[in-house]
Amino acid sequence: MKADAATRRADVTALGVWLALCGLTVATWLVGQAGVGGAAVVAALMLSVLVKGQMVVDFYMGLKRVRGPWRWVVTGWLVAVLTLIGVAYWLGGH
Repeated sequence: MKADAATRRADVTALGVWLALCGLTVATWLVGQAGVGGAAVVAALMLSVLVKGQMVVDFYMGLKRVRGPWRWVVTGWLVAVLTLIGVAYWLGGH
């Protein structure tokens, strides 16, 4: 009986994460369709990408309960990529 409750909880969590990822993706698409721009919008979209990336790392790559270097490396890579994109945006004269 415990396994069934744990499985159900995991299924609900996976569904919630998937819905959140879909919602953030649709929100990003809507911003693009609206043609909205500016530093605040770019910052919000970058934050959205960071949240989505961390959700994928935590739930789909299974690193939520991992301690130490593996989690730090993957999260560090995500932050580094987003930082480089942000720097390119600012150097490009946004």
